Amino acid sequence: MIPKWKAYVVSFIVTGMAALVGSIVTYAGMDGYRQLIPPPLSPPAAVFPIAWTILFILMAIGAARVWLKTGTLRSTPVRLFIAQLVFNVLWSILFFGFGAILPAFICLLILWGLVLAMLLSFYSTDKIAGLIQIPYLIWLTFAAYLNLAIWLINFG
Repeated sequence: MIPKWKAYVVSFIVTGMAALVGSIVTYAGMDGYRQLIPPPLSPPAAVFPIAWTILFILMAIGAARVWLKTGTLRSTPVRLFIAQLVFNVLWSILFFGFGAILPAFICLLILWGLVLAMLLSFYSTDKIAGLIQIPYLIWLTFAAYLNLAIWLINFG
C-alpha cells in the first residue's frame, strides 16, 4: 500500500508539471492572443491563472484520492487523469503555441469528454474525488464557448 503522503506528493508533482508546461506555452503565446478580438463574457486576464490554479489543485487531490483507493497507477481513473492532463497541455500548445484556434477547439471537446469520463470514474471510486472535478468540467464548458467564439469572431 502506498503511503498517503507519497500519493499526494506525486499527484501534485505530475499535475504541477502539466500546469507549468501549459503556463509556459500560454505565456509565450500571449502576444498573438492579445491581437484577437475577445468574445462577449470574456473574463479579465487575472481570472485565468486563479481559476486554473484552483482546478489543478482539485485535480491533484482527486487523483491522489483515487490512487489511494485503487492502490495502483494502472487503474482506469488514474489513466483517465493522465490522458486528460495530456490533452490539457495539448490544448495550450495548439491555442497559444500555434495559434491553431479551431484545432484547439476540437482538442478541447476531446478534453471535455475525457474530464467527464474521469469525473465519473473518480466518483465511482471515491465520491469526493469525483465531485471536486465538477468545477473543472464547468470551466471547460465555458472555455469551449470562449474558444469557439474566438474562432468565429476572428476567423469564421
